[in-house]
Amino acid sequence: MNILVWHVHGSWLTAFVQGPHTYLVPVTEDRGPDGLGRAATWDWPSTVEEHTPASLRDAGIDLMVLQRPHEVALAERWTGRRPGRDVPAVYVEHNSPDAAPARQLHPLAGQSAIPVVHVTHFNRLMWDSGRAPTEVVEHGIVDPGRLWTGTERRAAVVVNEPVRRGRTTGTDLLPRFARCAPLDVFGMGTEGLAGHLGLPPERCRTRDLPQHRLHREMAKCRVYLHPVRWTSLGLSLLEAMFLGMPVVALDTTEVREAVPEGAGVVSNRLDVLEDAVRGFLADPEDARLTGDAARAAAQARYGERRFLDDWERLIKEVTR
Repeated sequence: MNILVWHVHGSWLTAFVQGPHTYLVPVTEDRGPDGLGRAATWDWPSTVEEHTPASLRDAGIDLMVLQRPHEVALAERWTGRRPGRDVPAVYVEHNSPDAAPARQLHPLAGQSAIPVVHVTHFNRLMWDSGRAPTEVVEHGIVDPGRLWTGTERRAAVVVNEPVRRGRTTGTDLLPRFARCAPLDVFGMGTEGLAGHLGLPPERCRTRDLPQHRLHREMAKCRVYLHPVRWTSLGLSLLEAMFLGMPVVALDTTEVREAVPEGAGVVSNRLDVLEDAVRGFLADPEDARLTGDAARAAAQARYGERRFLDDWERLIKEVTR
């Protein structure tokens, strides 16, 4: 089966393309947001093929996997076929609603030809999907292995553009946590974060690393901190658990489902979270045992095989 899918979220797509199909990924000359092509920093199989907009006109396409509202029109313009009508299609919603969480209408709510596939049950609950059929396929992670060493008494945080996103990703909480542990903040657009927060550089180091280096550097930190107030369930949190890291996280969106008892500390009380960070820094054996529990929990619920099986079931339903 040939599946058209845009390179939007690299971590999610890395798991998705491990399936048994051929994946047609659009590429444009400028490799802009609508034509990134194959990933440069993730390991993708040879079944991922780059296609220009022109070559998509003649390509056999059995399923379209859309991820952004404008891709509905873009797919029709580039392929000459209407998603959900001429070719089966699904829309993967990666995000939680952000404007009015209890009332926000999904961009595809006014139609019923394209199912909306949410990545968490929380997202399906919060979005008003209108007439659109809805499904949930929870995240799947390509297991990076148990890489945690915890040799550095630091807390790892993964967030893209923390200055711009501010309170949404808990950027304003970082100075408070930096008093408990020096932070390593990984992600795009993290330059100048320490200065923005008024922190000494050593208390808030920032790095933008390719995926293969990111995991090893994260795993050197004693604990993973997830101070996110409102986004979809972060893949970085699940990846940290797969690495064998103990996690300390705000009890928001789907986090409680992902981090069971014993796999970390989840709370909306900042004093509880601060004590947990201090505790893991002071007790590497407790950090190791908690990290092992986190890894086992993540493997059981967010494994690659379960993710691909769920997608195969959905693909068969949509394309039959």
